[in-house]
Amino acid sequence: MKRLALIFAALLALSLPLKAEEISRQARNDKEAEESVDVVGIIFGHIGDDYEWHITDWGEKRIAIPLPVIVRSRTTGWHIFSSSHLEEGPYEGFAIAGEGPHEGKIIEVATGERPFDISITKNVLSLMMSCALLLIIVLLTARWYRRHDALSEHPTGIAALMEPLIVMVHDMAKENIGEDYKRFSPYLCMAFLFILFNNFLGIVPFFPGGANLTGNIAVTMVLALFTFFTVNLFGTKHYYKEIFVPDVPGFLKPIMPIIEVFSALMKPVSLTIRLFANMLAGHIMILAMVCVIFIMAKYGPVLTGSMSAVSVLFGVFLDALECLVAFIQAYVFTMLSSIYIGLARQKGH
Repeated sequence: MKRLALIFAALLALSLPLKAEEISRQARNDKEAEESVDVVGIIFGHIGDDYEWHITDWGEKRIAIPLPVIVRSRTTGWHIFSSSHLEEGPYEGFAIAGEGPHEGKIIEVATGERPFDISITKNVLSLMMSCALLLIIVLLTARWYRRHDALSEHPTGIAALMEPLIVMVHDMAKENIGEDYKRFSPYLCMAFLFILFNNFLGIVPFFPGGANLTGNIAVTMVLALFTFFTVNLFGTKHYYKEIFVPDVPGFLKPIMPIIEVFSALMKPVSLTIRLFANMLAGHIMILAMVCVIFIMAKYGPVLTGSMSAVSVLFGVFLDALECLVAFIQAYVFTMLSSIYIGLARQKGH
């Protein structure tokens, strides 16, 4: 027994320095984890919606624009207050969920359920501002044409910028839709300018830019549904005949309507996902390259400086690429919409 006790004491004495080193190493790891850059939080904080518009962090101070919260509780009725009241905890029985299925959304503290929420969030405010700015640009363009003779004068200012875009959409509609293209040109022009304007506005890193509006699947879905209803509400008899009574061999007649209906339903889905995925991916890539600078900050000045230069160069390249993608995605959405409308407006041969 005495021998076993001595062996145990010796092992304990040897293990103490190892345990102390393990604790010290764990403490260093915990400290590094606290000081590390939360890349996932930064990226998803930018591309997600929020009840405030974060501008920047100045030292320990967070600079953000609080937005109005408008919710209706099942028990206490309507509540309207600033989102700044929710920063320090629950307010008037409401709080922002930290985890669970409603993470990041306002919930009722008593029940844990979501109220009826029509708050002015970051994306909603961005939508309002972009629509107002786009309306001003369109009205200024129309004002120039009212005051000048477009047949004898070249457009200047905003009109010179807008004319080639509008003419491009006009020619696209004329080519893809046919003789009654003028009925649908205003919608196609609106869709193109709205998507293009918000795509570019999302690339701008400072207020009022930086919102991920066209990278939000709800926004792209609504745009795609506009095209879907335009196609199917203004479709000709020939269009519906080709769907439900196609001119195919008899053994294919029961199958073809199912395929055609499925194809009609998949068109808005493809428009939704194409625009949403491309704009979302662009934002994620740019933010990831910027985060590289801060991730490398703890590895010394040489590595930090070299990787910062690489990150900035790639960031500028991705910004330029994102500008090209912004135009291409607006063009593709408008072109496909005009093609779908043109197919629905075809007459029998």
